[in-house]
Amino acid sequence: MSQPEETTERNRLWASTMSGFAQNDTIVTAHRDSTASIELGAIPFDERGIDRLTREEREELLLVPGATRAQGSGNRAIDEAPDPWRTCFERDRDRILHAAAFRRLAGKTQVFVLPDDHQRTRLTHALEVAQVATGIARALGLNVALTEAIALGHDCGHGPGGHASEDAFNPFLPEGFNHAPWGADVALASLNLCAETLDGIRNHSWSRPAPGTPEGEVVSWADRIAYVCHDFEDAVSTGIVTTDLLPAIVAERCGIRRGQQLGSFIDAMVRTSLTHGTIGMDAHHAEALAAFRAFNYEGIYLRDESQVQANAVIDVLTVLVNYFIDNPTSVPDASSQDAVRSAVSHVAGMTDRYAFSAAVDLAGYRVDLLPQGIDH
Repeated sequence: MSQPEETTERNRLWASTMSGFAQNDTIVTAHRDSTASIELGAIPFDERGIDRLTREEREELLLVPGATRAQGSGNRAIDEAPDPWRTCFERDRDRILHAAAFRRLAGKTQVFVLPDDHQRTRLTHALEVAQVATGIARALGLNVALTEAIALGHDCGHGPGGHASEDAFNPFLPEGFNHAPWGADVALASLNLCAETLDGIRNHSWSRPAPGTPEGEVVSWADRIAYVCHDFEDAVSTGIVTTDLLPAIVAERCGIRRGQQLGSFIDAMVRTSLTHGTIGMDAHHAEALAAFRAFNYEGIYLRDESQVQANAVIDVLTVLVNYFIDNPTSVPDASSQDAVRSAVSHVAGMTDRYAFSAAVDLAGYRVDLLPQGIDH
């Protein structure tokens, strides 16, 4: 069957750009009529360009005292030659962005298992945390690249099915399972990230020790600010709660729409941190944030339907881990570690859909017992 004429023409035009457009013997541009240019020499820098060394030097002027400098950092478990153009934290950010563990967040539960087109996943949550965190870090004169790297990587240790996966994996490991250190020490271990980046990821949860950098502290706040606001918005859109149920302390101090709420909390953090020199939030807004989070816990996370979903997740993941413990050769690229840890690591890296399909196909799990929201 021949293609429509307009489709054929579009494909012909697209194919014609294969080699770009030669402007002369040495320059190829992306567009036939490209005119974009820069004035060489307009900005004072030497022949090396605005490379890593130049930007590291500029950090002394751009970053406040106490902010984490790239120069003198870059402490990795395995020594590497520095990149000519990117700082060590910019390099970490890029490695996380291209990592399989980060991509798989697109298929992992934030609140709703297998969310619809408009609900958050762990991936969109990580992106929103990065937006909030970098906005705060930029205003405070902190290292934006380090902040973004921590924010993008902070949830890479999550298993399928949300926080319920931690309850499922916990009994299998002597130290228990916590997504924060698991992300830094297992899921992203192969990336050889900087110690400062790993510290921020490992300790972003408020129940963990405080991060060792102000950038890590910012991400800890940004994580809570982002998920409290967007989880409420998702719950409203699905009819679980309504805006008129929001506690008065939240509505009056921060508004009822996500944009208002984010703006209030971010502004409060910036003003408070600049005033007192400590990364934090004034008591007036912190009280509202705590009330907001408590409301979400009662009305969203701990509602009966959520508990049913969580129990189903725990059951299916427990069955799946036990299957791989009993069948260690089924674990791809199984390491020399013991069969239990290898099984947990394998299942923790799965997306929701892959994990539940594997439980059905490999362990004979009943489809009708899978968590609601999963395609049957």
